[in-house]
Amino acid sequence: MHHVVALALPGIVALDLAIPAQVFGAPGSPGLYRFSLCAAEAGPVATSTGFDLVAPRGLEALTEADTVIVPGYAPHDPPVPEVTEALQAAAARGARLVSVCTGAFALAAAGLLDGRRATTHWMDAPDLADRYRMVDVDPAPLYIASGSVLTSAGFTAGIDLCLHLVREDLGADTAAELARRLVVPAHREANQAQYISQPLPTDGTGMADVCAWALQHLDRPLTVADLAHRTSLSPRSFARRFTAETGTTPLRWINTQRLQQARRLLETTHLGVEEIARRAGLGTATNLRFHLAREAQTTPTAYRRTFQRLPAPSGEPA
Repeated sequence: MHHVVALALPGIVALDLAIPAQVFGAPGSPGLYRFSLCAAEAGPVATSTGFDLVAPRGLEALTEADTVIVPGYAPHDPPVPEVTEALQAAAARGARLVSVCTGAFALAAAGLLDGRRATTHWMDAPDLADRYRMVDVDPAPLYIASGSVLTSAGFTAGIDLCLHLVREDLGADTAAELARRLVVPAHREANQAQYISQPLPTDGTGMADVCAWALQHLDRPLTVADLAHRTSLSPRSFARRFTAETGTTPLRWINTQRLQQARRLLETTHLGVEEIARRAGLGTATNLRFHLAREAQTTPTAYRRTFQRLPAPSGEPA
């Protein structure tokens, strides 16, 4: 039996624990697995949603684990030294280390993500990257497998990662059968990039005014020279300052905002894809499809189906 042990840290996210518990521990789960729950000390553990759960075992359970899963928790403070040492010891003896959502903060605190590519909930990715500079944080994928250390994006992306583990352990047929029982896709051809919001520069960056102007003129051809003209800087100086203050180049920022505008129009209007592409400054429907596929691994039709909540146009079925 492959022993999967979930580690409940204070402030654990109940959904992040429920996913691996259902996949690896529920009646009817694949027979290879045995599932256990532990905490820093056996006993009650507060969740992030106002109730306690009870961990029957302490950290000694990690010494028996073939796979250690750390569900998300909040706040994302480093665990107590006893926990990080137990995680390090589990990794040293060859256990597979897995995080769901913000559980990546615990793995990072233990040094287990140093030099590795990792993900977490897209809203928390900047904080993870800022706290742990040795970690290559990528906020887009649903999950990342880096050798024996695996991390997932936010919340339900834990399902995708757990199905990946079953697929690796027991094969695609078993994973597909489990997915049918869970009423989820066996494999999602998507990532969390389609959910990520791109904040605008704040007034404190010095670039807020020119960015606000650009947002009103996305349907026009825009160049660095056009943006620089709105300031007292030369195009070269403007580009250098813009990049330093926003973390991206002017043209990359413009392309991102154009795609954001296209996404808003897909969500909030019944406009055709060609017209949306024109209004967003992406030119053609083909160009919009290309950028949406590259950045979010989806199509305009699929994106609209997922996110639009408008009533169907007159004459079309609801």
